[in-house]
Amino acid sequence: MSASHPPVRSLYVHVPFCAAKCDYCAFYSEPSGDGQMNRYVDALIGEMDLVAPSVKPRTVFFGGGTPSLLSLEQWRRILEAMERLDLLGADEWTVECNPSTVSTEKAKLFRQFGVNRISMGVQSLDERLLDRLGRIHSREMVFKSYDRLRAAGFDNINLDLMFAIPGQTMEIWKATLAEAIAMGSEHFSCYEVIYEEDTPLYEQLQAGEFEVDAALACEMHDALIDTAAAAGFAQYEVANFARHDGSPDAELPSRASRHNVNYWRGGACQALGPSATGYVDGRRIRNIANTERYCEQLALGQRAHESVEQLSPLARAGETAAFGLRMNAGWPFDLFAQVTGHDLRTGWAGDMQRAVDSGWGVRSAERFHLTRHGLRFADTVAEWFIRPESQSDH
Repeated sequence: MSASHPPVRSLYVHVPFCAAKCDYCAFYSEPSGDGQMNRYVDALIGEMDLVAPSVKPRTVFFGGGTPSLLSLEQWRRILEAMERLDLLGADEWTVECNPSTVSTEKAKLFRQFGVNRISMGVQSLDERLLDRLGRIHSREMVFKSYDRLRAAGFDNINLDLMFAIPGQTMEIWKATLAEAIAMGSEHFSCYEVIYEEDTPLYEQLQAGEFEVDAALACEMHDALIDTAAAAGFAQYEVANFARHDGSPDAELPSRASRHNVNYWRGGACQALGPSATGYVDGRRIRNIANTERYCEQLALGQRAHESVEQLSPLARAGETAAFGLRMNAGWPFDLFAQVTGHDLRTGWAGDMQRAVDSGWGVRSAERFHLTRHGLRFADTVAEWFIRPESQSDH
């Protein structure tokens, strides 16, 4: 690690295994098999070995797939490797769990090595909708797993929920929100169902088995923001809500996910595992989205990169601008200049004005941010702020 490259403070690990593929999922994942999972753990530890000298994580996030699907023994091997490589001790260390795979032993093992945040993929508390989404857990498992995590000492839990699910009424959505909030978690993430090609839900939509009700989705989103605010949760990003125990003037609620904020603020992140995408030293690095090939490469002692892209400073700044607008706080102009070396006020004046004219953005002397309504269209606005790799490329 040279003096010019400080250690990367953020580490993402992708665990590609799932017990079953959910009907809405287009992420890279695959069914679990013991032999494959052991090979993956070997490869992951090999990849950790390769990056450890340049990483000193303050945030760690194990996502998937279903990280909690790995066995107790496989987890022990990963955690002991991290200890040997001096990768423990992060301020925030999140592991994603499926409610059907949270055992007391795993929860205790996580705590023992310093995992201090759990993100649980609940999606719905309506039994019929869980079925509709192809989830393998039941309502009951959600409450049981939650209690298990609390008993193991976890005091920072995120619940993932989905809205605009086919067959979900406003009444069901409000009931789910009320129950989720009553559980008392510190954080929740709420995603609108997206119909991605190559998923069963998309195929059912194409076959006319149900229709998308955009107006209802908007109403559900409004209900979400109002209900969350009334319960003491601050929305700090399009899909993320956190409790706030700190100063009311703070830019972020105290329970915000620091790991994700680092992404949205254009920070560096080292990413390990099949299909994981990281950003280090101005390069976007993608790993091979194939567990078999990932394991083969690492068995040879080399990283399994699919692509390494050097972004121009302007392209990088545009991407950073776009991501940061997903946050309620938007971009303070000084912070944007500090992170990217570019001035949002000169390079993106027209794009900001376009958002203001649409009623989607607000510009003050200090910052630019999207309105409550504008956050619904954050992806559209993001496209305006992106800059091509080179202005002369056609």
